[in-house]
Parts: sequence; C-alpha cells; structure tokens
Amino acid sequence: MEQVYLAADLLGTIAFAISGVLVAMDKKLDLFGVLIIASVTAIGGGTLRDLLIGATPVTWMRDLVYIYVILGTVGIAVIFQSRLKYLRTSLFLFDTLGIGLYTLVGIEKGMGAGLHPLICIALGTMTASFGGVLRDILCNEIPVIFRKEIYATACILGGAVYFLMLNFHIPEGFAYVSGILLVIAIRLLAVHYHISLPNIYRKQEN
Repeated sequence: MEQVYLAADLLGTIAFAISGVLVAMDKKLDLFGVLIIASVTAIGGGTLRDLLIGATPVTWMRDLVYIYVILGTVGIAVIFQSRLKYLRTSLFLFDTLGIGLYTLVGIEKGMGAGLHPLICIALGTMTASFGGVLRDILCNEIPVIFRKEIYATACILGGAVYFLMLNFHIPEGFAYVSGILLVIAIRLLAVHYHISLPNIYRKQEN
C-alpha cells in the first residue's frame, strides 16, 4: 500500500499544481507568480496537515521529489497552456481530482498518527481544501470551500465511506481507491446537477 499512498500523493500534487497554474495564468501573473501560486496550492494543505500532527520538517522539506514535481508540472503547464484553453473546465477538473486524492492522503496520514476516524476525516478535508483556500485568497477570489458549492462535503462523505468499508473488512486498497473516486464523483455530480448546500440567508422583505 505504500506505493499506492505515494502515487496518490504525487498525483494530487500534480493536479493541484496545475489548478494553481491555471488560476495564476487567468490573473496574468508573471512566471514567478505562477510558480508561487502553483506551489502554495500543491503543498499548502499537506503543510497544514503535517504541522497539526507534528510531522516536522513537513513532507516537502524532507523529500525534494515534491519540489521537482511542482517545478516540472509548472513548466509543462506553461509550455502547453494553449491546450488548456478551456480554462474554467480544466481548473474544475484538476481541482476535483486534487481534492479526491488529497482527502484520502490526509486520512491515511491521520491513521498513521493513531488519530480517531472523525479527526482523520477532518484532517483529510483540510489537506484537500487548504491549498485551494490559500490559492484563492492570494489571487483575490472567494475560496470555493466558502461558497455554497459541494466541496468539503464531498471530502467528508468520501472519507466516511472509506472508514465504513474498512469496518466491513473490505480490502484496504479497494476501499482507498473507492474513497478517492467517491469524492471526485460527488463533486462532479453536484456541479453537473447544480446541487448545493442550502443558503442560510433569508431574502429581505420589501
């Protein structure tokens, strides 16, 4: 399973780095700005996760492969930016892939630290969401997680189903991949069918 965890972590890093590149290019940032936004998006959630569980130095400081992956991803995304002309669609897809992968990566890290399943799900949700929050704040956007779209909810449901499957003694590898795919599927379906959380604000009466 270690190779599966590593593959999910690296794929999540690539997906979020690309989503950061897309937002940065949409804001017309220079190459340095693109690199910073891509890096913050890719490692922001993992950094918060590692700090919370006391895993320091954080992962990307101990293993330079994450830095190399980000640099390579930024270079390729910039070179082939014309292929990503459908910016909003590309951003949505890579962001969705990223949250699916990072949710389960964060949960696995929490389990490794001996945390309760509920805390592991919270940790996975933060891992998946925090990089995007930083990206959007730095680019002067309201973070997606704070809008009414289904985002963090998808992470929570995917994590809950993962633990439910483990409780029924379903093989860990299958449960892990299923959790990732469920997060992605929930997010895709919610956007496609315009499913959102209820608005808590009442309409002003005239």
